[in-house]
Amino acid sequence: MAESAFTYTSDTLPDQIDVVVIGGGAAGLNGALMLARSRRSVVVIDSGDPRNAPAEAMHGFLVLDGTPPAQLLERGRQQVRHYGGRVVYATVASAAPATPSTDGDLRFSVALTDGRTVTARRLLVATGLRDVLPEIPGLAQHWGHSVVHCPYCHGWEVRDEPIGIIATGPGSIHHALLFRQLTGDLVYFTGGTDLDEDTRARFAARDITVVDTPVAEVVTAVDGTLAGVRLTDGQVVARRVLAVATGMQARTAGLEELGLPMEDLPDHMGRRFSSAMAGTTDVPGVWVAGNATDLTAQVGASAAAGALAGAHINAVLATADTDAALAATRATA
Repeated sequence: MAESAFTYTSDTLPDQIDVVVIGGGAAGLNGALMLARSRRSVVVIDSGDPRNAPAEAMHGFLVLDGTPPAQLLERGRQQVRHYGGRVVYATVASAAPATPSTDGDLRFSVALTDGRTVTARRLLVATGLRDVLPEIPGLAQHWGHSVVHCPYCHGWEVRDEPIGIIATGPGSIHHALLFRQLTGDLVYFTGGTDLDEDTRARFAARDITVVDTPVAEVVTAVDGTLAGVRLTDGQVVARRVLAVATGMQARTAGLEELGLPMEDLPDHMGRRFSSAMAGTTDVPGVWVAGNATDLTAQVGASAAAGALAGAHINAVLATADTDAALAATRATA
């Protein structure tokens, strides 16, 4: 089911609110759901650009396995709204600490690219990530269909097909072993990356063919399907599916003023927001959940992380509310 089949009704953006959730994917929506069910005022700022938009279905999520991503997100938006939460379709231009309120509680100012602003007591960053593909001509046009990255997300659907692994770094070696479980016809294109003799022996033992000649381009058949790869020597290796361990980069646009710490993961896997228990960060009042901090999380794990972060934010706000009430009582005593 296409995302365009759903109604994109944008709610009114209030001036002030308990929590702004930046990102309308599984993590953001589940965090907002927990907050709304706790009677917190919450708004989700959704740019409408989910990572899994090209995929026909999501997998590995109990009960919901096979659900189109667009359908899951639409149902999530409906549920957030059912409990009084809001969803606003917009892009964040900036988010920054604001002047604390008279009660000393934290405040954040979030500005949208259309000029609107909202002040929030707390922020949940659930912006997700973007996949960085190798710069091989023809590769990007098959992304999410015949070019895949995750054996757990897409592996069953491409089982028994002739699969090629486009090596992007050391992690591609393990990638190959995972996809070998799904097909007996696997070719590993080293792309100039180092492959030691022990790894070559292990690949040979599993009947994985190694091609050292660099890939020049991805070949598309007349009917638009992926036909294979053309090497720099002109040879075409027929493949129906290509698997690529992408570089994964947390989406950071508009969040620079928050000063959230980031870290690079080993083996060039990518760059993420650093976080601790329940998505807490080194910036007081800001939480992060989902692929923005856990680059390998699937939909179910991202949703769970959002729920945990939402519950923790509510608990922190409950303490702040109690502190403010106690201070007010003492001031009038």
